Amino acid sequence: MEHTRTMTIRLPAATKEKLERLAEATERSKAFLAAKAIEEFLASQEWQVQAICDAVREADSLQARFVEHEAVAKRLNLKMRCSRGKKD
Repeated sequence: MEHTRTMTIRLPAATKEKLERLAEATERSKAFLAAKAIEEFLASQEWQVQAICDAVREADSLQARFVEHEAVAKRLNLKMRCSRGKKD
């Protein structure tokens, strides 16, 4: 069994009430639901932070290639016009 630690947090009253309603509806404890929510949030944030770090590392590399905003906008506008033409 995984070791756990106790943590106390402050929640807005409305959030605590929602947690209580969800716990009752799902027959789960508030602690279980809060722990799951925190785990999912951390996984999402870790992925996002890692993706940002990877992108910064890539941008800082000598092989990095950048495209001017105007060139990207022009290419996207052309693709959008072509795509609209196919739907008509």
